[in-house]
Amino acid sequence: MIDITILVVEDDRAIRNLITTTLETQHYVFYSAKTGESAIMEAVSRAPNIIILDLGLPDMDGIDVIKKIRGWSNVPIIVVSARSEDRDKIEALDAGADDFLTKPFSVEELLARLRVTIRRLNYDAQVKPDETEFINGALRIDYTTRLVYIDDKEIHLTPIEYKLLCLLAKNVGKVLTHNYILQKVWANAIAEDVPSLRVFMATLRKKIEKDTAHPQYIQTHIGVGYRMLQIEQKKG
Repeated sequence: MIDITILVVEDDRAIRNLITTTLETQHYVFYSAKTGESAIMEAVSRAPNIIILDLGLPDMDGIDVIKKIRGWSNVPIIVVSARSEDRDKIEALDAGADDFLTKPFSVEELLARLRVTIRRLNYDAQVKPDETEFINGALRIDYTTRLVYIDDKEIHLTPIEYKLLCLLAKNVGKVLTHNYILQKVWANAIAEDVPSLRVFMATLRKKIEKDTAHPQYIQTHIGVGYRMLQIEQKKG
């Protein structure tokens, strides 16, 4: 387990107080900033583990803050914004955000998103650079042999399905946009190829999910993209 520090970037006092009070009650260590410039300075000087970022800042757009931070850091960024259109979510995620929470939001949902991000950070901290397999619940990917297993039974995937699964696995807990997936898997893909992506994702789900109506591994973000869910390992 790693020690978590969180940077809250929000210029609205009421919302900032709501978030910081929530973090305080959960015993998180946190800092706050009201502008984009101060957020960047805090990110550089304090090196937080997670950033909660509003997009509507007084001095610059939050998208620009994301792009600047992504120039030197992969710190998880959870966007909290009143912008609710799919194109706004896609723009933020394509710029490098890890998750997007629309205002108004519940405290429970914010804490749930934080737990997902923290699980991913803890997983990444345990993974060695030369890791040869990925394990998530009953799912296991052997990168050396390029074989996939569910409950230790081999699942036969097409090359595209395997590439999709590996991309999601290597970004576990992070929302990946349709455009990002298309560019990583097909390289020269265009936005009009999204229907094809949905078909491949549906066939992949049929092979790895026990119940496609209630997926355990691959979560759909309608109009935006997909996320590989991190499954908590059973103790004992």
